[in-house]
Amino acid sequence: MLTGIIVSVLFLVGCGLVFSALLLLAERRILRYGPCAIEINDGKKTLEVDGGGTLLAALAENDIFIPSACGGRGTCAYCKVRVLEGGGTIGPVEAPYLSPAETKENVRLSCQVKVRGNMRIAIPESLFSIRRFRGHVEHKRPLTRDIVEVRIALDDPAEMPFVAGQYIQLESQPYRGRESVMRAYSVSSPPSDTRAVETVIRLVPDGICTTWVFEILREGDSVQFSGPYGEFRLSDSDRPCLFIAGGSGMAPIWSMLRDMKEKRSRRSAVYFFGALTQADLFYTEPLRQLEKELPDFRYVPALSREPPESDWSGERGMITDVLARRIPDMAEYEAYLCGSPGMIDAAIKVLQSGGIPPDRIFYDKFA
Repeated sequence: MLTGIIVSVLFLVGCGLVFSALLLLAERRILRYGPCAIEINDGKKTLEVDGGGTLLAALAENDIFIPSACGGRGTCAYCKVRVLEGGGTIGPVEAPYLSPAETKENVRLSCQVKVRGNMRIAIPESLFSIRRFRGHVEHKRPLTRDIVEVRIALDDPAEMPFVAGQYIQLESQPYRGRESVMRAYSVSSPPSDTRAVETVIRLVPDGICTTWVFEILREGDSVQFSGPYGEFRLSDSDRPCLFIAGGSGMAPIWSMLRDMKEKRSRRSAVYFFGALTQADLFYTEPLRQLEKELPDFRYVPALSREPPESDWSGERGMITDVLARRIPDMAEYEAYLCGSPGMIDAAIKVLQSGGIPPDRIFYDKFA
């Protein structure tokens, strides 16, 4: 009986997926929207594009790159633009990410808006300066079992000025029947290194871009990306800093810390890094060396699944619990976070309980 129910449910789900795929195919192949005009910022620029695709993709094809950390799946809510005319109705995917005030201002997720006719939109002027870069993989080296460091030497343009904390959108190449996608990865190199870009990438099970990076991409291969994106960066204040990260969330923090070293910053800073076991730690020696080179910097790694009988003598438990235990009064601090949405949500609760107001908690929540 139970087996029959499961088979029936799977059949219905399969039918639904097939039906959805047919609808998408019909829209792309059967419906012909023809050329559509997209007017940007009251006529500062007007594009003519083929209708049928998303606004995010149409802009990218014309070298206007809207921030997107989730590859257009509608889960990061970074790709917001104002659609003044021609955007259609707000769909169920984007509705949860739009506040009443944003809805009133015609803010939309560009990855969910289809270009079906002429449109008028408004975007920040700064987005016109984002560029597509071509480079080659200078090195790719494993840091842990599921994290690699990739360094891309820039070919054209040959330099990319950026601020520590920003990210790029790396474009994968088609492989094994999978299409090219764009995914967001924070820059881990310091801003002084303008002729190359380093990033730290964690393998996502069945992830299109991360599988390409781990299994297909080789040293010397040509790659393309756009950037730099994001407003995540150190403030100009002299408040002490709390850095909190886990896994590949190390990337922007590592960039910030090296930037602080090069600028001879004297700000007090504590870096709490969460990992599962000792095998998941990386950059340990450089971070310990940084403790000697920065006047008031401490590195505090914490392991949440380290075997009890191991030789680990450092902190154990969830990184947020370690943070609350080590620094119960956080009222004077600023906090900089990078990691999974769940980790960031948990950290925000601890930070606010410790006395840090929301306007002194900074992060990019990558989905």
